Amino acid sequence: MGGLTQDIAKFVAEIKFEDLSKATIREAKRTILDSIGCALAGITSDKGKIAIELSRRLGGPPESTIIGVGEKVSCNSAAFANGELINALDYDSLLPPIGHVSPCVIPASLAIAESSKASGKDLILGTVIGHEIAARIALVLPPIVEFAEKGPEEGNIRWSQTYGLGNIFGGVASTGKILKLDYQKMSHLLGIAGHFRPVSMFRKWIETIPSAMTKYASAGWISSAVVISTLLAEMGYIGDITVLDSDGLEERCASQNWGPNTIMDKIGEKWLFLNMEYKPYPCCRGLHGGLDAFISLIDQYDLKAEDIESIRAFCHPLANKPLWQTRELTNHVDAQFSFPYCFAVAAHRVRIGADWQDSATMGDPKIIEFMNKVSCQVHPKFEKYYKDPRSRVGMVEVVAKGKTFREERKYYKGTPFTDFQITDEELVEKFRNNASRILTRGKIDKVGKFLFELENMENVAELMKQISL
Repeated sequence: MGGLTQDIAKFVAEIKFEDLSKATIREAKRTILDSIGCALAGITSDKGKIAIELSRRLGGPPESTIIGVGEKVSCNSAAFANGELINALDYDSLLPPIGHVSPCVIPASLAIAESSKASGKDLILGTVIGHEIAARIALVLPPIVEFAEKGPEEGNIRWSQTYGLGNIFGGVASTGKILKLDYQKMSHLLGIAGHFRPVSMFRKWIETIPSAMTKYASAGWISSAVVISTLLAEMGYIGDITVLDSDGLEERCASQNWGPNTIMDKIGEKWLFLNMEYKPYPCCRGLHGGLDAFISLIDQYDLKAEDIESIRAFCHPLANKPLWQTRELTNHVDAQFSFPYCFAVAAHRVRIGADWQDSATMGDPKIIEFMNKVSCQVHPKFEKYYKDPRSRVGMVEVVAKGKTFREERKYYKGTPFTDFQITDEELVEKFRNNASRILTRGKIDKVGKFLFELENMENVAELMKQISL
């Protein structure tokens, strides 16, 4: 065997649906359900509308469906639109330590599966493998946030430039598996994808307001690159079959942990995919600990927006960055990351979901005025809790009715632990809320049933018919 690239290719080419655990199969269904729901909700956003129009303009042979719209375009055009739709509201699932994997894996997988008449089992297997490869590559890279010895004050934090490196490799692992590419073509596919991957703009993005619709990375662009890479490899295009080998790569990625011994350790036995997190709120995950605590307080003490004098939030180090502090919303992406705005929306009990990013909500004078009551800063003990990879502490202090109310959360709602995970029932309810803007009640019920029985579906095209008008 050559190196890491070929080790991964061999694993992906050889693994079978029967090798998956019941837990990974269940998680794949949950992830696909959540992603499709987020895409349906994203159709009404500006980012989603533009992506759909571009997909129509690019067109191509009618191979794959744009979620929620029903039109068929080329699998490349569909993957672009669906990637942007899933990530449009920042409501999609996360896979630590990499983050937004699903909008870079699932769109291309759906498009390739539909165009190749793949089965539900093929889609499940590709989804599991794609997320797993992405997470394993990310695991050996520097974390997004690193602290100097002095602690989490500004100036003592290093922000990784390698954000999202694993997504394109996870994407092609999924699509290559769905097309049943052999070991040699899979090696070339990884090599092609490695040369197509976008340069990370994460550090630039976190410092810039107003926010760009591309955000930390364009899921549509990565999904498109995944499809193109996959089709090229299928046709015999030669790729760099040493693209992930360690010679020099650890320096380029600023990682001393890079290598086959860590990435391939217990692969197929220990599943990082089971660490999937699902968002209860359509906004940056760094806000969720504070929002969990805040919503708990206002519900427990029946606090109305007019009762509240001030809110102090203590959260993720991103709280100090311009985008998270902004009170001027120029587009719906700004709304996804603004601490003041999200707490103002929660205080007014706006229905959780796409309503948070509607233009009417963002322009509501009461919410805009309330934002002045909200301040946020880095939690003083964030670094201590951050050493536990599952923990992301959040705390709020609310002054209302002449009293100070305080609550802290060590774990976010939606993390995969008994007391914090989102149940199947809660995930279905989130899907129903997201889908209700686009689909009829009958179709919503049918999609839920289809997805939880996905392994019995002979052709993924059956599913795509149900998730569109």
